[in-house]
Amino acid sequence: MNTALKSALMAEARRLGFDACGVTRPDAIPDAPARLAQFVAEGRHGQMGWMAERMAWRGNPAALWREARSIILLAESYTPEHDPLDLLKLRDKGVISAYALGRDYHDVVKKRLKHLGRWLIAQAGGEIKVFVDTAPVMEKPLAARAGLGWQGKHTNLLSRDLGNWFFLGAIFTTLELPDDAPARENCGSCRACLDICPTDAFPAPFQLDARRCISYLTIEHDGPVPLELRAKMGNRIYGCDDCLAVCPWNKFAQTASEAKYAARDGMVAPDLGDLAALDDAGFRARFSGAPIKRIGRGRFVRNVLYAIGNSGSARLMTAAQALCNDPDATVADAARWAVTRLSATPAAAPGADTRPRS
Repeated sequence: MNTALKSALMAEARRLGFDACGVTRPDAIPDAPARLAQFVAEGRHGQMGWMAERMAWRGNPAALWREARSIILLAESYTPEHDPLDLLKLRDKGVISAYALGRDYHDVVKKRLKHLGRWLIAQAGGEIKVFVDTAPVMEKPLAARAGLGWQGKHTNLLSRDLGNWFFLGAIFTTLELPDDAPARENCGSCRACLDICPTDAFPAPFQLDARRCISYLTIEHDGPVPLELRAKMGNRIYGCDDCLAVCPWNKFAQTASEAKYAARDGMVAPDLGDLAALDDAGFRARFSGAPIKRIGRGRFVRNVLYAIGNSGSARLMTAAQALCNDPDATVADAARWAVTRLSATPAAAPGADTRPRS
């Protein structure tokens, strides 16, 4: 059954820059609908209403496109050059998730998927549809079934060959290709990803409550973040890499080959004061072509202000005070919270001596 075609497909995927490729069937994750329904029923999806609205498609890939006979899963590494955990010590700087430091991966991966899809059609005909995290496709369980890795205790996909720094893309095709064997779970007794989470977002191994996840809170959550979680966010202003960065399997992570994933100027540890001063036009200009642009200036500056409140830095007091009457009510609320926090910090109080002491 198209064994030669599949071998050629794997080789072409590598030539185009993908780091791994596997094949599975649309009906390969029969337990997904029940798990997804429970996740939503418990409210763990938070404000991500689209999960509830499109559960029928998300839980059953066969329903998304009934003509599809095989699903090709591709992985592409974006391993950062720095350790994201080191940046958490720079409290007056912002920490942006490694995946968002370069060009928007949606555009980069989709372009490569289309190239591979066109190659496949030229070789064997059929039809294709490509997806990169913007359609109701459960890429992680599908990729696990296709042998690319396993979902770790942090629910992200892990690979013995790639660690966990990689993007996923999918090509649905009407062609029938040989399936790959599912990957075996290899987390063992390790709890590093669970124990490092600053907000205790994992109720149990292999389970996530998005409402407590900093990635969700900084990107998907609209409006003020619950008070009890703000201090736990530290200086993370877009996403969170803690559970990824601490994984021991990253010793096998591959260097990103795509130059567009390299960090753009000013993206690694940007100054919080500079970011707080961004108006809408400045925000759009600074993050043009980056995933951050999608959340808008209001949500981003809200995150920056929480980080300022957690910084303990006297020099950032003025930046927070300047936004206490911002037209965006959520930004103003975050600014007042930051001012209150800084005022209660001895080192950041007005007139305090912040010089280093020997």
